[in-house]
Amino acid sequence: MIIKEEIEKAISEVKQFVDRRISEFKNLRKYNITEFDFKPFLDIEPYKVDIYSEASFCILTANSSATLGIKIQKEVGIDGFKNLPLEELFQVIRKNGHRFAMQRAERIVSLRKKENLLYEIMNCKTGMEAREILVKNIKGYGYKEASHFLRNIGFDDVAIIDRHISRFLFEKGLVKPRKTITKKVYLECEEALYKICEDLGLTQAELDLYIFYIKTGKVLK
Repeated sequence: MIIKEEIEKAISEVKQFVDRRISEFKNLRKYNITEFDFKPFLDIEPYKVDIYSEASFCILTANSSATLGIKIQKEVGIDGFKNLPLEELFQVIRKNGHRFAMQRAERIVSLRKKENLLYEIMNCKTGMEAREILVKNIKGYGYKEASHFLRNIGFDDVAIIDRHISRFLFEKGLVKPRKTITKKVYLECEEALYKICEDLGLTQAELDLYIFYIKTGKVLK
């Protein structure tokens, strides 16, 4: 099976980095603080985040990239996401070249009203349960953004169907190619990934990082 061999090759190359990232995610859920270290994949010094900062990061990465989101997250900092005035937050995001700077700034500021919800979902038994709550209540969160946030705070049972993952599934013939990822297509992709997880003994969180590495050459988040 070519897919299995490809992922096993990725595991042999970057397992230590994936394991470290998963540990960082779990620390964030347990302690509401973690330090991310993206070296050697990004030339950026390790920095700390909390749960609100990570929820904001997942707003930033929608229709953008993890790399840009990481750069902005580090610059804004934990306190900045919670306290910067809208205009100042907008200026930081725009300065870094985000295409939707004001929209993202507005959504991050709006998120401040939902901060308690971000902590309440920690009581959910599964990521799927928590995802439905987030999608219904957080402006700017679809299935991808909600899954991204949940994976990054230690839930490991939901898939992040971004352009890298969907392209992987389409190219491998596991899912029929679509131009638009509707909820139905999202769940179809997620189911295909579950089958790979079962075959390889991986969680959705781990598999996502390995496929992202296959498509980009990086282990980010």
